[in-house]
Amino acid sequence: MVVLITGASHTGKTVLAQRLLERYHMPYLSMDHLKMGLIRSGRTKLSPMDSQEELTELVWPIVREMVKTAIENGQDLTVEGCYIPEDWKEGFGPSCLAQIRYVCLVMSRGYIERHFEDIRAHANAVEHRLDDSGLSMEELIEDNGSFLRACIRNGDKYILIDDRYDIRLEDVVGRKEAF
Repeated sequence: MVVLITGASHTGKTVLAQRLLERYHMPYLSMDHLKMGLIRSGRTKLSPMDSQEELTELVWPIVREMVKTAIENGQDLTVEGCYIPEDWKEGFGPSCLAQIRYVCLVMSRGYIERHFEDIRAHANAVEHRLDDSGLSMEELIEDNGSFLRACIRNGDKYILIDDRYDIRLEDVVGRKEAF
């Protein structure tokens, strides 16, 4: 099984991938790590400051083929990152799609407004981010809204974080576990 986890920045994609690793021993690929490897190696002229669309065009084709390889080899893999495009299903046949669990983590406007400082405080739960001081509540609300609209438009699965942050692993992989 391959699990694709996407969503706006600070929604807990990496934490969820880490929990899947800990509970089910599913290795995960951080699309941010791949992006930075391509940038730092000089394989692209793009920088981390380029648009999400440009970075998606760089990273997604590579990740898509890695997903196909994992499925062909019968390997479990979790991929997490915001560079999974809205049309992610294109390029996969029905047999591949049957092996992929896609989930988008979305925080509601109310959740962000009530918990903005908590969200910022948990930014380093798995990894140590560089300076995060530029994160604004308005940007976070807009980014989450954009991901939600895309999921609704495409009929993709999303987990809405509204009242409290409670993502159950069973909602992702179909097994009864929570963190």
